[in-house]
Amino acid sequence: MPVKKKSGEKRVYQLKVVLRDIRPPIWRRILVPHEIPLDQLHRVLQVVMGWTDSHLHEFIINGVSYGDLSIDIDMGDDTRNEKSFKLHRVVPREKGKFHYLYDFGDCWEHEILVEKILPLEKGTHYPVCITGKRACPPEDCGGTSGYEELLEILKDPSHPEHEEMFDWLPGDFDSGKFDVELVNVELGGSLR
Repeated sequence: MPVKKKSGEKRVYQLKVVLRDIRPPIWRRILVPHEIPLDQLHRVLQVVMGWTDSHLHEFIINGVSYGDLSIDIDMGDDTRNEKSFKLHRVVPREKGKFHYLYDFGDCWEHEILVEKILPLEKGTHYPVCITGKRACPPEDCGGTSGYEELLEILKDPSHPEHEEMFDWLPGDFDSGKFDVELVNVELGGSLR
């Protein structure tokens, strides 16, 4: 049952972020201040998912596109400036869903669900990642189909590209690994 919000009371959104079209799923559960602007939510998503912010992105909320209009590229006449919109204004209720698209070439689509709206806990620093599963795909691997192919190549030592792919990946890449503590250190260092 949702907690009634008093006027002006600070709240926290519990979000579940799922990278679409990948099995087994890659997901994160995070807590963010309800007043977080969408441009800052973008930065949080980059950290918790493991992306490097090397590509364009957009939020799609109730059919409306929000993006970074400061980049010298045509985002379309209908795209709104993400810096001007706070999360609780565009997704005001629990169970609200929206999408975050990262890298228009590889087309990484994230579905985000507002699981809960909670009271702010004193002494807790937000944003914070509370859990998640599996590593983020490496940048520029070709989207979901390219990632699936990469994983198949990595499983097969006799594949002609096996060694090349291992050399291309970061030395510590493990598709099944997710380190919530490391993510929270990075959140603390890059966003506060």
